[in-house]
Amino acid sequence: MKKSSIIILGIILLSFGAAVYFYPLMPERMASHWGFNGEVNGYISKFWGLFLMPLISCAMFLLFWAIPKLDPLKANIEKFRKYFDGFIISVVVFLFYIYLLTIFWNLGARFNIGQLMAPAIGALFYCSGFLMAKAKRNYFIGIRTPWTLSNDVVWDKTHKVGGKLFKTAGSLAVLGVFFPDQAFFLVMIPILAATIFSVVYSYVAYRQEIKN
Repeated sequence: MKKSSIIILGIILLSFGAAVYFYPLMPERMASHWGFNGEVNGYISKFWGLFLMPLISCAMFLLFWAIPKLDPLKANIEKFRKYFDGFIISVVVFLFYIYLLTIFWNLGARFNIGQLMAPAIGALFYCSGFLMAKAKRNYFIGIRTPWTLSNDVVWDKTHKVGGKLFKTAGSLAVLGVFFPDQAFFLVMIPILAATIFSVVYSYVAYRQEIKN
């Protein structure tokens, strides 16, 4: 078994162990969702509050495991497989972090959820940018527009730019730790801007390529 798979399965098992351990300590209805103002606006039964996230992590792991096997361009995925595997670890760690925040809140701890989520989201998008910069053309991972999927040069140009933009967006999101009242905007606006610009850039790069 690959080292990345062992790490991921270890985190998933740890989350299931936490669910079993904390089950007697949780209220019957657990806080599960927070609004922009940091106030709880959603609840869930304690069974699903504790076991849903581990189950989602399992589903994500199976999905990521299947992608390289299903993609017609699987040979291209193998070219950046180690970066893809690292990204899977970052996603599972991200989900586990959210899971721990939820548990601690329901145990009585109080904190600014947006402030604590900002660095985690920032780190995840920074990892996304790193993966993009290494990704080769495929049908599941990266900036998949009609223009990037039709041309390797356009793919590479778009992902080089998109990778830098997502790293920048991730870095800006981390500032939410220091500016909790603006954390939502520091996360969402740079990420949306990076996404939109990358899509538009892929079209522009395609038009330039077909003229050459």
